[in-house]
Amino acid sequence: MFLNAFFIAIKEIKRNILRSILTILGIVIGVASVIAMVMIGDGTTANVTANIEKLGSNMLTLRVGQERRGFMREDNTAKAFTNEDVQSIKSEILNLKGVSAENSTMVNVVFGNRSNSSLVVGATNDYFIIKEWELEEGRLFEEDELIGGKSVCIVGSSIVNLLFKDESPLGANIRLKDFNCNVVGVLKSKGASSFGRDQDEVVITPLKMYQRKIQGNQDVSTIIISVDEERNIENAKSEIVSLMQERRAVKIGEADNFHIRDMKDILDTMTSTTKMLTYLLGSIAAISLLVGGIGIMNIMLVSVTERTREIGIRLAIGAMQSEVLMQFLVEAIVLSTWGGVLGVGIGLVAGYGVVNVFEVPFIINKNIIVVSFIFSTLIGVVFGYFPARKAAKLNPIDALRHE
Repeated sequence: MFLNAFFIAIKEIKRNILRSILTILGIVIGVASVIAMVMIGDGTTANVTANIEKLGSNMLTLRVGQERRGFMREDNTAKAFTNEDVQSIKSEILNLKGVSAENSTMVNVVFGNRSNSSLVVGATNDYFIIKEWELEEGRLFEEDELIGGKSVCIVGSSIVNLLFKDESPLGANIRLKDFNCNVVGVLKSKGASSFGRDQDEVVITPLKMYQRKIQGNQDVSTIIISVDEERNIENAKSEIVSLMQERRAVKIGEADNFHIRDMKDILDTMTSTTKMLTYLLGSIAAISLLVGGIGIMNIMLVSVTERTREIGIRLAIGAMQSEVLMQFLVEAIVLSTWGGVLGVGIGLVAGYGVVNVFEVPFIINKNIIVVSFIFSTLIGVVFGYFPARKAAKLNPIDALRHE
């Protein structure tokens, strides 16, 4: 019975091919929109994850002030960290790859007649280990440069492109504020971070030089730490918190005047946000599937009206109501299924095009494809049932009288 109903459905769809195409358009758009939106969202999430990982693996960030809802709260009463705090963490906490202060500010960087406002960071050589920076050319800071705070620096590739053009930066002097700084190294490019900032537009100087010539004091605003293995992160965090509570004289029962975060915290926050937006956009796009279902129901009702006499004849010669119901229900399901197939194809093509424009990874979410296709088929069942039931319930005599 089903096979016979299927062939009749195909015949009727072919007889009104243009109307059938317009009928399934809502389903096509709905399925394509859901798949494309989810694909873009998944690609964005993967891109965010990759960019955060570029900041450094197994990295902990220690900052002054309390944390509220995932962000640092301004706390002017909390004292800054010191160089001794950095050395204390380095000497007393086990299983660490590196510890470095990270003081930074925007400074106007000048070379010749070219200038650019760029991020200048004061740090030690451990900074490059923690951030997983590699040198394109040149060298890292020498011990006497770090201890004496000499005016040397290492620049990112964007600084080279902006200020030096075709000239070699090694050995050149750039101007930071009111003093010259000799370039001793160039970093390999890392590209933009997930926060949109160009990571290569940076100048890194010895911490003591930064504190003396740029900052004007010995304060440390941020301490970054790299743990040797992921399984040691929680233990390292706990030990660092205890050490800082002791060094900063935090009394029992008092809130810490500092906070520590690892990259997993940041990653979880960012990915949960992008996933929520993906689901939101996908849900909005799914509304058009309901619109497509209403279109199918409308056309099937029109079809029942047009074929009333045919239905009457079938019933009069012995066709059962279940057979008539099956015929129209199958027709609705065939329409919605075709819409689902076309929607999947168009959604994949559209998603591929958009992720290429946004330069994010192309990720096919098999689950959402299956769910979208099944949902489109269910749309045919749900919205096709009422017209099919109406056809099956027709009185044969009244149907035969219909003109």
